Order: sequence, then C-alpha cells, then structure tokens
Amino acid sequence: MLRAIDGFHQDDAGDWVAELACLHNQHVRHQPPFQVREWVTTEEGRRGMLGTRLDCVRCDRLELPEGLFAYSKTKTFDATDVPERLRKRHSTKEGVWALIHVTSGRLRYVVDGLEGQVFELDPDHRGVIAPQVLHHVEPEAPVAFFVEFFR
Repeated sequence: MLRAIDGFHQDDAGDWVAELACLHNQHVRHQPPFQVREWVTTEEGRRGMLGTRLDCVRCDRLELPEGLFAYSKTKTFDATDVPERLRKRHSTKEGVWALIHVTSGRLRYVVDGLEGQVFELDPDHRGVIAPQVLHHVEPEAPVAFFVEFFR
C-alpha cells in the first residue's frame, strides 16, 4: 500500500529511515548496485522526497505501528444495532488506526482496499483497520463487538 513520506530520521547505525504517514518507518538506504537512492545522502535530496509515496508492506500486512495509544472506542454493537455506515465501505482518517474487538459470536470484516480480503473475526481474532483503507463489516447473528481507535 502506498504511503506518503512525512519525514526522516537516522537509526542507531546511521542509516536513513523514512517516516510514513501511516506511522510506520521504512529504511531508505543508498547501497549501489542493490539500492540506488542517492537522494537520501543529502538534506536537499531527502527534503525533495517529502510527500513521495513508498510501498508500505507493514500496512499490507495490517500491522499496527509501535507507540500508538488508544483514544476512543465505540459502544458495543450487536447484530441488530450495527450502524449502516459500518456496513458500507468507509475508512478512518490519516494516521488513525483501529481494532475491531468481537466479544461474542462472529463478525465478517472485509478490507475492500486490499482487494477485498475477508477476515472472520471472533473473540480470539481481532481485526486491524489501517488508516484511509476502505473496509466494512458484515455482522453474523448473534455477535457483539466494538471498535477501538488509536493514533
């Protein structure tokens, strides 16, 4: 999944790391002939790459970034009161991650933005929602679940 570069920092070894809008980090090394990224060697080159989009494999794997904190959660829904907006394709805002917690029953979670990947959630399996990725839920009665938001 393509994510914009918001900034850069160096790791403990002195290698440059791109800070992505999704809150993941990705190394951007210049190691010819294997990786040719001469732009990373100068401040001007890195500044010129801000906003450029890189493929974030961690988003593709729906991995929560480290260091997030929970700031909100929905009420617990059951199969009879799931809002229509959750049943239709929707997404979170930039930088907002979420977890779907099923407390009982089963919930079908469809990630439309990842070629329609389908996850069957239950109390032992949570659903990870990546920022700005279209998704929806399909409740299977009986079910109880809530959504917890992180940034």
